[in-house]
Amino acid sequence: MVKFFKQVTDLKHSWEQLTLAVWSKYPNPHSSHVLTSDVVDRYVDSRTGYLYTTRVFLKTHNLPKWGRKLVSNNEAFVVEHSVCKPNEGTMVVSQKNLSHAKLLLVEETQKFIRKNELETTMVTKARITSNIWGPLCSKIESVGLKRMIEGTKNSCNGLLYAVDKLKTSKNAFAFKNSLKALK
Repeated sequence: MVKFFKQVTDLKHSWEQLTLAVWSKYPNPHSSHVLTSDVVDRYVDSRTGYLYTTRVFLKTHNLPKWGRKLVSNNEAFVVEHSVCKPNEGTMVVSQKNLSHAKLLLVEETQKFIRKNELETTMVTKARITSNIWGPLCSKIESVGLKRMIEGTKNSCNGLLYAVDKLKTSKNAFAFKNSLKALK
């Protein structure tokens, strides 16, 4: 069985601010479970002007007592791929866990869409699957869905924290100008 999640959030910040905040949101007080964040690849496609980024995260997770019997390590690697399209005012960020993927695979996509100069729509979707057979499968997926719902709220709060932090940063001004240059 598979669990799905979708949430649409309108944010009262410009697309440029949120795009920069996505790459700058760690560390933040809402995501203490994210231990490391590393950019492993980033390039601009000279033909399209799209910015492609791949990052890897190391995260911890608190498992229910019964889950600790299935997983000996409470750390997991997560890969993230993003495509930033300045001319179109969209950015798509996709993440999935690399660790424990047979037990529980969470594939999350966030799409940031410029609504106007001061607002952005964020659409979050997730697909949660377990390859465990029997009644435990549904239980694992339900825990994954519950964590996804909680995590989405924390992720949004972390993003808004990063926006506020960047408003006073010199890097934010430089990045906004570089996005305009890609257009």
